[in-house]
Amino acid sequence: MSDALQSGVVAVYGGSFNPPHVGHAMVARWLTWTGQADAVWLVPVYRHAFEGRHDKTLASFDERVAWCRAFADDLGPGVRVSTVEAELPVPSFTIDTLRHLRRAHPGLRFRLIIGADAIPHLPAWRDWASIEREFSPLTVGRQGHPAPGEEAVDFPDVSSTDVRLRLADGRPVDHLLTARVRALVQARDWSL
Repeated sequence: MSDALQSGVVAVYGGSFNPPHVGHAMVARWLTWTGQADAVWLVPVYRHAFEGRHDKTLASFDERVAWCRAFADDLGPGVRVSTVEAELPVPSFTIDTLRHLRRAHPGLRFRLIIGADAIPHLPAWRDWASIEREFSPLTVGRQGHPAPGEEAVDFPDVSSTDVRLRLADGRPVDHLLTARVRALVQARDWSL
Protein backbone atom coordinates (compact mmCIF):
# COMPACT_ATOMS: atom_id res chain seq x y z
CA MET A 1 0.00 0.00 0.00
CA SER A 2 1.52 3.30 -0.97
CA ASP A 3 0.53 6.24 1.12
CA ALA A 4 1.94 9.75 0.98
CA LEU A 5 1.35 10.28 4.69
CA GLN A 6 4.76 10.30 6.40
CA SER A 7 3.68 11.62 9.80
CA GLY A 8 0.46 12.07 11.70
CA VAL A 9 -2.25 9.90 13.16
CA VAL A 10 -3.68 6.93 11.31
CA ALA A 11 -6.91 5.35 12.53
CA VAL A 12 -6.69 1.61 11.98
CA TYR A 13 -10.19 0.44 11.15
CA GLY A 14 -10.17 -3.34 11.10
CA GLY A 15 -13.08 -5.60 10.40
CA SER A 16 -14.62 -8.18 8.16
CA PHE A 17 -16.03 -5.56 5.76
CA ASN A 18 -18.37 -8.25 4.50
CA PRO A 19 -19.33 -5.85 2.80
CA PRO A 20 -18.33 -2.31 3.87
CA HIS A 21 -21.39 -0.06 4.25
CA VAL A 22 -22.46 3.51 4.99
CA GLY A 23 -22.03 2.98 8.74
CA HIS A 24 -18.33 2.29 8.11
CA ALA A 25 -18.25 5.35 5.82
CA MET A 26 -19.71 7.62 8.51
CA VAL A 27 -17.14 6.45 11.05
CA ALA A 28 -14.21 6.86 8.66
CA ARG A 29 -15.23 10.37 7.63
CA TRP A 30 -16.09 11.41 11.20
CA LEU A 31 -12.55 10.50 12.26
CA THR A 32 -10.96 12.76 9.66
CA TRP A 33 -13.57 15.53 9.81
CA THR A 34 -13.08 15.93 13.56
CA GLY A 35 -9.29 15.77 13.32
CA GLN A 36 -8.99 12.63 15.42
CA ALA A 37 -7.05 11.08 12.55
CA ASP A 38 -5.20 12.36 9.53
CA ALA A 39 -6.01 9.18 7.64
CA VAL A 40 -8.06 6.01 8.03
CA TRP A 41 -6.64 2.67 6.96
CA LEU A 42 -9.19 -0.08 6.40
CA VAL A 43 -7.69 -3.42 7.40
CA PRO A 44 -9.87 -6.30 6.26
CA VAL A 45 -9.34 -9.37 8.41
CA TYR A 46 -7.56 -12.14 6.53
CA ARG A 47 -8.76 -14.89 8.83
CA HIS A 48 -10.79 -14.06 11.91
CA ALA A 49 -9.01 -14.77 15.23
CA PHE A 50 -12.36 -15.91 16.65
CA GLU A 51 -13.20 -18.07 13.64
CA GLY A 52 -15.68 -20.76 14.55
CA ARG A 53 -17.15 -18.67 17.38
CA HIS A 54 -19.22 -16.44 15.12
CA ASP A 55 -22.04 -17.61 12.91
CA LYS A 56 -20.91 -15.82 9.78
CA THR A 57 -19.30 -16.85 6.54
CA LEU A 58 -16.89 -14.38 5.02
CA ALA A 59 -16.55 -13.67 1.33
CA SER A 60 -13.03 -14.38 0.09
CA PHE A 61 -10.28 -12.07 1.26
CA ASP A 62 -9.64 -10.88 -2.30
CA GLU A 63 -13.31 -10.06 -2.78
CA ARG A 64 -13.50 -8.12 0.48
CA VAL A 65 -10.30 -6.24 -0.38
CA ALA A 66 -11.83 -5.28 -3.75
CA TRP A 67 -14.94 -4.02 -1.95
CA CYS A 68 -12.78 -2.03 0.47
CA ARG A 69 -10.79 -0.48 -2.38
CA ALA A 70 -14.02 0.54 -4.13
CA PHE A 71 -15.26 1.90 -0.80
CA ALA A 72 -12.05 3.91 -0.28
CA ASP A 73 -12.39 5.30 -3.81
CA ASP A 74 -15.93 6.40 -2.98
CA LEU A 75 -14.78 8.09 0.24
CA GLY A 76 -11.82 9.85 -1.36
CA PRO A 77 -8.51 11.14 0.02
CA GLY A 78 -7.43 10.01 3.44
CA VAL A 79 -9.01 6.56 3.30
CA ARG A 80 -6.77 3.67 2.20
CA VAL A 81 -6.83 -0.11 2.30
CA SER A 82 -4.10 -2.19 3.93
CA THR A 83 -3.80 -5.91 3.17
CA VAL A 84 -1.26 -6.32 5.97
CA GLU A 85 -3.18 -9.18 7.59
CA ALA A 86 -2.50 -11.39 4.55
CA GLU A 87 1.24 -10.96 5.23
CA LEU A 88 1.13 -11.92 8.91
CA PRO A 89 0.91 -15.35 10.58
CA VAL A 90 -2.63 -16.75 10.68
CA PRO A 91 -4.65 -15.90 12.59
CA SER A 92 -3.39 -12.35 12.98
CA PHE A 93 -4.23 -10.86 16.33
CA THR A 94 -4.94 -7.13 16.54
CA ILE A 95 -1.89 -6.43 18.72
CA ASP A 96 0.36 -8.13 16.14
CA THR A 97 -1.17 -6.19 13.25
CA LEU A 98 -0.81 -2.86 15.06
CA ARG A 99 2.79 -3.50 16.08
CA HIS A 100 3.65 -4.60 12.54
CA LEU A 101 2.18 -1.38 11.12
CA ARG A 102 4.09 0.72 13.67
CA ARG A 103 7.39 -0.97 12.73
CA ALA A 104 6.70 -0.59 9.01
CA HIS A 105 5.71 3.10 9.32
CA PRO A 106 7.76 4.58 12.19
CA GLY A 107 6.74 8.18 11.44
CA LEU A 108 3.06 7.48 12.00
CA ARG A 109 1.05 7.19 15.19
CA PHE A 110 -1.59 4.46 15.03
CA ARG A 111 -4.90 4.42 16.90
CA LEU A 112 -7.27 1.49 16.88
CA ILE A 113 -10.96 1.98 16.10
CA ILE A 114 -13.33 -0.42 17.82
CA GLY A 115 -17.08 -0.69 17.81
CA ALA A 116 -18.85 -0.53 21.16
CA ASP A 117 -20.40 -3.92 20.35
CA ALA A 118 -16.88 -5.40 20.78
CA ILE A 119 -16.48 -4.15 24.37
CA PRO A 120 -17.90 -7.32 26.02
CA HIS A 121 -15.40 -9.40 24.01
CA LEU A 122 -12.26 -7.41 24.87
CA PRO A 123 -11.17 -9.74 27.70
CA ALA A 124 -10.77 -12.47 25.05
CA TRP A 125 -8.54 -10.30 22.84
CA ARG A 126 -4.86 -11.07 22.92
CA ASP A 127 -3.04 -8.51 25.11
CA TRP A 128 -5.83 -5.92 25.25
CA ALA A 129 -3.94 -4.01 27.98
CA SER A 130 -1.05 -3.39 25.56
CA ILE A 131 -3.44 -2.29 22.82
CA GLU A 132 -4.94 0.26 25.22
CA ARG A 133 -1.54 1.49 26.34
CA GLU A 134 0.17 1.62 22.95
CA PHE A 135 -2.59 2.44 20.48
CA SER A 136 -5.14 4.69 22.28
CA PRO A 137 -8.33 3.03 21.01
CA LEU A 138 -11.27 5.13 19.95
CA THR A 139 -14.61 3.48 20.58
CA VAL A 140 -17.57 4.25 18.36
CA GLY A 141 -21.12 3.21 19.01
CA ARG A 142 -24.16 2.52 16.97
CA GLN A 143 -27.81 2.35 17.91
CA GLY A 144 -28.23 -0.55 20.30
CA HIS A 145 -24.52 -0.50 21.19
CA PRO A 146 -23.78 2.93 22.69
CA ALA A 147 -20.18 3.99 23.16
CA PRO A 148 -19.14 4.86 26.72
CA GLY A 149 -18.06 8.33 27.80
CA GLU A 150 -19.25 11.91 27.56
CA GLU A 151 -17.70 12.47 24.13
CA ALA A 152 -19.13 9.28 22.63
CA VAL A 153 -20.73 9.28 19.22
CA ASP A 154 -23.28 6.70 18.17
CA PHE A 155 -23.91 6.00 14.50
CA PRO A 156 -27.00 4.49 12.82
CA ASP A 157 -27.58 0.77 13.23
CA VAL A 158 -26.29 -0.48 9.89
CA SER A 159 -24.67 -3.90 9.71
CA SER A 160 -23.04 -6.05 7.05
CA THR A 161 -25.29 -8.89 8.20
CA ASP A 162 -28.39 -6.86 7.35
CA VAL A 163 -26.90 -5.90 3.98
CA ARG A 164 -26.21 -9.57 3.15
CA LEU A 165 -29.72 -10.61 4.18
CA ARG A 166 -31.25 -7.85 2.06
CA LEU A 167 -29.14 -8.89 -0.93
CA ALA A 168 -30.14 -12.54 -0.49
CA ASP A 169 -33.83 -11.56 -0.31
CA GLY A 170 -33.62 -9.16 -3.26
CA ARG A 171 -34.47 -6.16 -1.09
CA PRO A 172 -32.94 -2.73 -1.81
CA VAL A 173 -29.49 -1.83 -0.45
CA ASP A 174 -28.95 1.46 -2.31
CA HIS A 175 -29.27 3.40 0.95
CA LEU A 176 -26.75 1.17 2.76
CA LEU A 177 -23.80 0.93 0.34
CA THR A 178 -21.60 3.41 -1.48
CA ALA A 179 -22.04 3.45 -5.25
CA ARG A 180 -18.91 1.49 -6.24
CA VAL A 181 -19.42 -1.13 -3.53
CA ARG A 182 -23.06 -1.54 -4.50
CA ALA A 183 -22.08 -2.22 -8.13
CA LEU A 184 -19.67 -4.95 -7.04
CA VAL A 185 -21.85 -6.69 -4.47
CA GLN A 186 -24.99 -6.67 -6.60
CA ALA A 187 -23.13 -8.65 -9.25
CA ARG A 188 -22.49 -11.45 -6.73
CA ASP A 189 -24.75 -14.43 -5.92
CA TRP A 190 -26.04 -13.87 -2.35
CA SER A 191 -28.39 -16.83 -2.07
CA LEU A 192 -28.12 -18.34 1.40
